[in-house]
Amino acid sequence: MADIFTRRHSGLNLYNHLTHSLSRLKLSKQLLGAAGLSLLLLSLPGQAAQEKSNGKPAKTEAQAPEAKVYQTTGQVKINGERVHYETIASETILEDDKDKPLASIFSVTYLRTKIEASQPRPVTFVFNGGPGSASLWLHMGLFGPKRVVVPGDAQDDGAAPYHLVDNEFSMLDKSDLVFIDPVGTGFSRALGEHKGQDFWGVKEDAQSIAEFIRRWLIEHGRWNSPKYIAGESYGTTRAAALVDELQSGWTDISVNGVMLISSILDFSHARYQPGNNQPYIGFLPTMAATAFYHDRVAATDKAMGLSAFVEAARQFAMNDYALALLKGTRLPQAQYQAVRQQLARFTGLTEDYLDRVNLRVSASRYTKQLLRDEDRTVGRLDSRYLGVDYDSGGERTDADPSGYGIDGAYTAAIHQYLYQDLGVKITRPFNVLSVDVNRGWNWNISGKQMHYVNVAPYLGRAQRENKDFRILVANGYYDFATPFFATENTLADNGIDNSRVEMHYYEAGHMMYIEPSSLKALAKDIRQFYQAD
Repeated sequence: MADIFTRRHSGLNLYNHLTHSLSRLKLSKQLLGAAGLSLLLLSLPGQAAQEKSNGKPAKTEAQAPEAKVYQTTGQVKINGERVHYETIASETILEDDKDKPLASIFSVTYLRTKIEASQPRPVTFVFNGGPGSASLWLHMGLFGPKRVVVPGDAQDDGAAPYHLVDNEFSMLDKSDLVFIDPVGTGFSRALGEHKGQDFWGVKEDAQSIAEFIRRWLIEHGRWNSPKYIAGESYGTTRAAALVDELQSGWTDISVNGVMLISSILDFSHARYQPGNNQPYIGFLPTMAATAFYHDRVAATDKAMGLSAFVEAARQFAMNDYALALLKGTRLPQAQYQAVRQQLARFTGLTEDYLDRVNLRVSASRYTKQLLRDEDRTVGRLDSRYLGVDYDSGGERTDADPSGYGIDGAYTAAIHQYLYQDLGVKITRPFNVLSVDVNRGWNWNISGKQMHYVNVAPYLGRAQRENKDFRILVANGYYDFATPFFATENTLADNGIDNSRVEMHYYEAGHMMYIEPSSLKALAKDIRQFYQAD
């Protein structure tokens, strides 16, 4: 799909042609708006074809469907200030270099209104991860003007009705917002002769989102606005690949900053296989935080406080533990016993169990083993959550209690909001998290077979080639999906300038914003990140 998104300048030329045509027709660009321009982009080629056929409908191999656009207005109180905004929930039709439809990308745009701005207003492009997830989590949990409330104390969200409230922590006071659902997620889909698999891959996905952003900037006249990218989980992988796609080459769309929420950039830190000790090191401080939370540590360690205990686990993981794993069978018995004792201290597991697993505890085993004597499991996305399995003696958990503990509320919220508040009339299924996308993902980014994806060097290059490029990283202490220490290890390498990196930590998990105090702290940190420019 390398040649699909090559029309970097032709879109701008078409835009200029359209605006000239509009002036001849004595139509107001302001009256028509971005949505109307988008529709014209699709309808003019069809009109021309009809004229050439002497009034007879032209036969086309792949006709682009009419892009659906739904516009509403709203207001929300943020930090004591009343913020008015326009919402555009719409489809954007991506085309190839022969004007044939490639895909339809669904997005929700928020533009602040009723303000006087002397400088171009920032815009933030937001998405989640998976790969295969729609953007509902960051949309309805953190950035958007509405949010769904779930129990902050790691209790299950139960069944409807759920509570959708004005989001006083929204970023709409600081930046316009664009929530993007990649192909195969939400309402977004491949078109014409193309299949979802054409867009499901690290490189392919970044290319399609970059093309969407280019189109959005043209249609909204925002090329000179400060630009930010916010991604969560795999969305941080996408963010790094996307920055490389946007800033590479002469059609440079420079980015002011990225916000990496629950980050994973180098997958060697998350893939357990013989010979790779990185995950055991990177996950250990998360195990320590989890053992601390569930009172599986000694009273003297509990008295240290969470951050101090986690720091002690960091130092052990980086030094004695890492050296022990490196030595392998060369490790002297006395040293082995000392490491095993410390490993038991930080994980809350027995030395006998640690013997059986050769000092190597995977995250999936840990979430099952820690509270096995209570017939309980702990969550993967957020280890504060507790679950009960059908079989307490099994090797793996049946499901993630921190996943099914929130998905009902978020799924109901996004559907209610799109259909009722925003007036969306699209009836095809909204894909919250697509298993097909996830399983069909192409992880090859170099043209050669690779065991691990690592997009972190893209961020280092972005810093070297853009003096204003900054990074914010948000970490949850109780996150077994993207552990914070693995992120620290990634950012300590890969050519990244850590003087332009902000690291923040929260006493919650992967979606730290579901916990009230973490939501408040994270919103404050992001708001200050905007203000630094």
